[in-house]
Amino acid sequence: MARSKRYLASLATLDRERTYTLDEAVAILKSWPPCKFDQSVDLALNLGVDPKHADQMVRGALVLPHGIGRAVRILVFARGEKEREAREAGADFVGAEDLAKKITDENWLEFDRVIATPDMMGIVGRLGRVLGPRGLMPNPKLGTVTPDVARAVSENKSGKVEYKVDKSGIIHASVAKFSFDAQKIRDNAMALIEAVLRAKPASAKGIYMKKICLSTTMGPGLRIDPTSVETVAA
Repeated sequence: MARSKRYLASLATLDRERTYTLDEAVAILKSWPPCKFDQSVDLALNLGVDPKHADQMVRGALVLPHGIGRAVRILVFARGEKEREAREAGADFVGAEDLAKKITDENWLEFDRVIATPDMMGIVGRLGRVLGPRGLMPNPKLGTVTPDVARAVSENKSGKVEYKVDKSGIIHASVAKFSFDAQKIRDNAMALIEAVLRAKPASAKGIYMKKICLSTTMGPGLRIDPTSVETVAA
């Protein structure tokens, strides 16, 4: 696969034989030449868990200290007073059967998050085949099935991110934009790492956080020493 000059220039700044602290990795990443668009800064956390076992699933959500650097379009399923609360909190789309029909009939998916009040899950549940594979299905564990829709909308607008270990035992998540300064990237990345450390299943044995990689959309990956962040988070 041919690599761009920008990618190769970024790669040349790395020592492929070593791992870095988070601060070192962020400093190197910020030294890379920028793209024509504002790239995402992503974390990949390789965990020592077996997601095939329900008691080793690692999943959650958190509000990043400095947001995620992009607008989030939020759809809320609610009626009556809760519909009003959602609109006042800044939800982009609010409704009930009308929105469900638009999704099923028109394959409408012009939103990034879905929030629902508990009484609406009878309607939302029928959308599982559409929303589920796209990671959009509301879930009470993630705070997206809740009577407090105003708070949920506010948190998601402020930079709430969801994380979930995949079948390979890896969590992938965007934590910032390349345009963020180094401290904001570091703070957001550390917030996610700390959340995942706190979410360690009691049944997980051996090394929990095995590998960490920080990267940009179009750049190489920086390997971070897991013990360095575990010490800071302790």
